[in-house]
Amino acid sequence: MPLDQSFLGRVYPPTPPYEVGREKIREFADAVFAADPVHRDLAEARARGYSDVIAPPTFAIILSQNAGQQLVDDPTFGMDYSRVVHGGQTFRYVRPIQAGDHLVTVMTVEEISSRAGHAFLTTRHEVATVEGEAVVTIWTRLVIRGEG
Repeated sequence: MPLDQSFLGRVYPPTPPYEVGREKIREFADAVFAADPVHRDLAEARARGYSDVIAPPTFAIILSQNAGQQLVDDPTFGMDYSRVVHGGQTFRYVRPIQAGDHLVTVMTVEEISSRAGHAFLTTRHEVATVEGEAVVTIWTRLVIRGEG
């Protein structure tokens, strides 16, 4: 089933606030082998000018996946998630994510296209604090493999 083109430009409601904790940052840093002490050591983070430990740049994938679930769960969109292949991820930071942040994400569907029997989807995720301070913009590109 092709992706519903009427979703192009659709903006989804903000996600519930996501509380960024030091332990979450440490676990993610361990998972991606991010060895910089700024991800674990409060004194090191403060010495570099941050108020708390900061997350590795790809930590924001958690936020984009939480927001993207709204589209994945929508049966009218026509996406068979069992056929999805990750096509790419881009992050544009205003500032690093740090422990103590409470972040919300608003997702917009930016591109829906098809080529060579495959569907292509690009979403944009605007991540901000609950107070409205912009933190990072994330673009996610997915390829939905065609049959055969």
